[in-house]
Amino acid sequence: MSHTAEWKVRLYLFEERGRTKARAELDTGTRKLTGRGTARCHPQDREVPEIGDELAADRAFADLAAQLARAAYGDMEAERAR
Repeated sequence: MSHTAEWKVRLYLFEERGRTKARAELDTGTRKLTGRGTARCHPQDREVPEIGDELAADRAFADLAAQLARAAYGDMEAERAR
C-alpha cells in the first residue's frame, strides 16, 4: 500500500511580559493539534531574542510531539478494539 500525505505546521513566536512564547499548530487534514512552549531570560544573562525563540519553539514542538504520540497510541488502541 502506497501512501503520501502533506501535513502543515505553523510556528508563532511572540514576547509577553518578559517571556518568549511559542505556539506550534499541526494540521494533518483530519486532526489539528497545538503545542505550546515558553522561555524566559535569566536576570543575570544578556538578552538574546534568538535564544528565547529557539527554546520556546523547542518546547512547543516537544509538546506537540507528545500530543501526537498520545493520539497515535489512542488510534492504535481504537483499531485493536475493532
